[in-house]
Amino acid sequence: MNDSEIKRRDIRPALVFLSGELIAVPIPLEREEVILGRALEADVRVNDTQVSRQHARVTTAIDPVSGNVRYILSDLNSRNGTFLNGDRISTHPLTNGDKISIGETLLRFDLLDEIDREYQRQIHRLISHDDLTGLLSSRSFFSELRREASRATTENRPFCVLMMDGDHFKGVNDKYGHLTGSKTIEEIGLSIMANLRSGDAAARFGGDEFAAFLLDAEMPQALVAAERMRATIENREFSVVQPGRTSEKHHITVSIGVASFPEDSSDPIELVEMADSALYRAKREGRNRVAAYRDMTQEELARHLPPRRS
Repeated sequence: MNDSEIKRRDIRPALVFLSGELIAVPIPLEREEVILGRALEADVRVNDTQVSRQHARVTTAIDPVSGNVRYILSDLNSRNGTFLNGDRISTHPLTNGDKISIGETLLRFDLLDEIDREYQRQIHRLISHDDLTGLLSSRSFFSELRREASRATTENRPFCVLMMDGDHFKGVNDKYGHLTGSKTIEEIGLSIMANLRSGDAAARFGGDEFAAFLLDAEMPQALVAAERMRATIENREFSVVQPGRTSEKHHITVSIGVASFPEDSSDPIELVEMADSALYRAKREGRNRVAAYRDMTQEELARHLPPRRS
């Protein structure tokens, strides 16, 4: 494919993940030099312990003879090497469809037109999101959570994890049927998303269990956000999906558990477990409430929360 055809079809170079947490994600190569590695500052960050901090580089160059654009893959003295189509390389030109292995991560070099790019985006969305609610899948949530924990550690910033579960959800299915149950889960997801800020993330873990993390939030702020989320769901009129009962509504509540980084734990998996423990504490104490993994004194709450308006 020559340069004129590339320009005519708006074809752009990209690296597409074929494995790992970012599977099917196309990463456009829009700069003259793109660094692949495990470091936070890498252009293409690969969350793989077998990958060096700065592992490999893709360079865009103009061929002095033909004038065509060339893409060059170079290893950056990585610990475990860079492999192109199965062969370990130091420096080698890339062609469309080449497969790059760094650590346990496999990528493909592709020249993508707009249709290809949209296709890859849709494939990634299907893999990474729950098809009923549009929220992240549990796998993608943990991927985002690990990334956030790494960033928060580096930048010394707090965040909180929420675990949420419907109260007596089985009763909805028993009374109204599974179509109404599915619609209820969808609408709970919408209620959760409506209470998140830009940068926060939420996921459906399965059934009527949900999770979220709140950026730059300490426990008091997270408790306020969780209470707002709980109240939104309690006050919502949920749809009933049954012939002849389309105008009927029903109500459901949720219980929420909250854990904070780094006060409760700096390990993202442990944070989820702690928030889950707090969730079941909320269930034991009567449901339709918010519980923190670590109890806070009134003095701590007053120090972090804005004063009440009279």
